[in-house]
Amino acid sequence: MSSRPLRIGFVGVGNMGQCAHLRNYASPSLSKECEVCAIAEVRPKLAREVAARYNIPRVYETHEQLLANEKLDAIVASQQFTRHGALIPELAKAGIPIFTEKPIAGSVEAGEKIIRALDENKTWLMVGYHKRSDPATIYAKQAIDELKQSGEIGRLRYIRMVMPAGDWIAEGFSDRIDSQEPVANLENDPPPEGMDEETAKEYLTFVNFYIHQVNLLRRLLGESYSVTYADPAKILFVAHSVSGIPCTIEMSAYTTPGDWQESAFVAFEKGFVKLELPSPLAYNRPGSVEIYKASGATALRIQPTLPWVHAMRNQAINFIKAVLGEAPAPCLAPEALEDMLVARDYIRLLKGI
Repeated sequence: MSSRPLRIGFVGVGNMGQCAHLRNYASPSLSKECEVCAIAEVRPKLAREVAARYNIPRVYETHEQLLANEKLDAIVASQQFTRHGALIPELAKAGIPIFTEKPIAGSVEAGEKIIRALDENKTWLMVGYHKRSDPATIYAKQAIDELKQSGEIGRLRYIRMVMPAGDWIAEGFSDRIDSQEPVANLENDPPPEGMDEETAKEYLTFVNFYIHQVNLLRRLLGESYSVTYADPAKILFVAHSVSGIPCTIEMSAYTTPGDWQESAFVAFEKGFVKLELPSPLAYNRPGSVEIYKASGATALRIQPTLPWVHAMRNQAINFIKAVLGEAPAPCLAPEALEDMLVARDYIRLLKGI
């Protein structure tokens, strides 16, 4: 790769496309690393207005037009995940790295189709689990791994994750360019196999809201896990890791309409690591970490001051680094497919099928 900025094309500049992704890639502070040289957006007026704001020279109505006319190094495709199985194999034909939002797709079958297309075209997909790029998650993960290795506060015993329904936007869409243009019917993926309409709806709802926690749980454990219980009240998700560590995800036991209270509690025998994460679209704000180490009658509490960088911006930087070969992508397609398998197991337990 030459020293020039990466040439990035955007496929879709709706709410998340603009406010979670484009404004980071198109920021002046990343101009030496990347250039957003074109966007594809099915709403022509929206495309022109977004391009004007972010100084993007060319717009196209379809991804086919974009790929036919631009020499790109990477693609950022912010689309509904229920059409990833139709779209991503088409993008993969360009043979360049792709970034999409989570989850990898709306079904295991669509995810498998995506991975086959990536392999056939010798490219890769980074799935947007932005929580992995939060400075607090990075710090917590390093601390957990070091404590597991040293045994300083004993063995890892338990992980508890909590994410009640709350204000996930946090005014993050306040500066978006909106559009009332009609959108043509776009191709969506078939529903998940082996599920009736009601079950498929529950599955898609679960992966839309909680696939981040499904993924982050594996990241903090450092190993795979299996679902062992699905609470009929749809509040408690219970799993055990391959080494036997029990884990739970609490899902909206309560609500916080004007707040966001997401956390992960990682318990060791003589202490813990607690990770708290901000609303997904909170700008210029990292999460927080608390490390508690007990030793006899005394205890040490560590609360690091983290840089003022939000996860979505760090995620963009991580994708750029991965494209350049400077660092591995935080989450690639095969692991993201594992999340869909875990989610399917949870729904099967929940529904008794």
